[in-house]
Amino acid sequence: MLYELFYPLREIFFGFNVFKYITFRAAMGSTTTFLLCICFGPWLIRKLSHLKIGENIIEHNICPQLHCLHHKKKGRPTMGGLLILFSTITSTLLWARLDNRYILLALFSMFWLGMVGFMDDYMKFITRRSKGMTVTTKLLGQSILAVIVGFFVFYDPQISRTVDVPFLKDLVINLGIFYIIFVALVIVGSSNAVNLTDGLDGLALGCMIMVGVTYSIFSYVTGHAKISSYLQIHHIAGSGELTVFCANIVGAALGFLWFNSHPAEVFMGDTGSLSLGGAIGVVAVLIKKELLLLLAGGIFVAEALSVISQVISFKLRGKRIFLVAPLHHHFQLRGLSETKVTIRFWIIAAILALLSLATLKLR
Repeated sequence: MLYELFYPLREIFFGFNVFKYITFRAAMGSTTTFLLCICFGPWLIRKLSHLKIGENIIEHNICPQLHCLHHKKKGRPTMGGLLILFSTITSTLLWARLDNRYILLALFSMFWLGMVGFMDDYMKFITRRSKGMTVTTKLLGQSILAVIVGFFVFYDPQISRTVDVPFLKDLVINLGIFYIIFVALVIVGSSNAVNLTDGLDGLALGCMIMVGVTYSIFSYVTGHAKISSYLQIHHIAGSGELTVFCANIVGAALGFLWFNSHPAEVFMGDTGSLSLGGAIGVVAVLIKKELLLLLAGGIFVAEALSVISQVISFKLRGKRIFLVAPLHHHFQLRGLSETKVTIRFWIIAAILALLSLATLKLR
C-alpha cells in the first residue's frame, strides 16, 4: 500500500525512491509488525483474561510428572495467535507490493490456516477440554488450503515442477502431477510441526525467528536476477517480495515473544502455530526451497518425528522410545528446566539456519 502511494512521488522528491528497495520495506515492515505486537499485546491479554479464554491443562494419565511441571499454566490466556495474524497481515499490506501474486497467496494462506487454528482454539474454549476439533477436521482444513496452493504452483509458468536437492547442484527430481501432493505434504507438515513444537514458553517462536530470517534471505536472492544467476539458483521473478512477508513473520515472532517468554503471559495457541508453520511452508514452496525446510526447520522436524516414532513404536512394540513426546517434554522429564530446554533448542535452530544458508554456495 505504501509502495503504491509513495513510490510514484519520487519525481517530486527523490527520497521516496527508497520505497523501491525490498530491503528497506522488509526492515520497516518487520519493525512495524514488532511495534504492533508491543502496542496491542497488553490489550489483547487483558481481553482474553476478561473472557476467561485460558489454557486447559488436563492431568496426563500416562505421565503425571508432566502435569506437575505445567499445572501452573492452567488458565493462562491463549488464542494470542490473533495478535500474530493481525500484526503480520497489517504490516504486509502496508509495506509489501499488493500487485504481487506471491504476496497475496502467502497472506491468504496465513489467514486461512489462522482461522483453522482459531476454530480449534475456540472449540477447546467452549468445551473446556484440551482437545478442540477432531484430527480429521483439522487436517481437512489444512489440506484444502495446501491443495489450492499446490495447483497454483503447478500452473505457475515461473515455478518448475521439480524438487531441488540441497548441496547438490545438478540433482533435481521431476514429480510431474505428483508435485501437487508434494506441495500439500510440505504445507500440512510444516504447519503441524510448528504446532507440536509449541509446548514450552517461547520455544516455537524462537525457532521460527531463525527459520524466518533464513527464508527471508532465500526469498531475496531467489527474486534477485543477478544474485540468483551468480549463485546458480532458480530465479523466480517477483518472489523477492516474499522477503517483506518473511521479515514481518520475524517481527511478529519477536513481538509476541515479548509476552510469551518464560514465564509466559499469553500463549499463541493453534491460531498462531498453524498459521506460522503453514506460512513458512508456503514460502518454501514458492521459492523452490522445499527440502531445505527439513534442515532450516530441523527442530520442528525433530519434534514431529518424535511424536510419529513414539506412536509407531508403542503400537508395534508396546514400548515407548521417549519418556514422553514431543521431544521437548522428554528433556524436561530428564531433569532439564523449561528455560534450559528452550534456549538449547534455539541454539540448535540458529546453527541449522547457518547450515541452510551455506547451501547457497556449497552446491
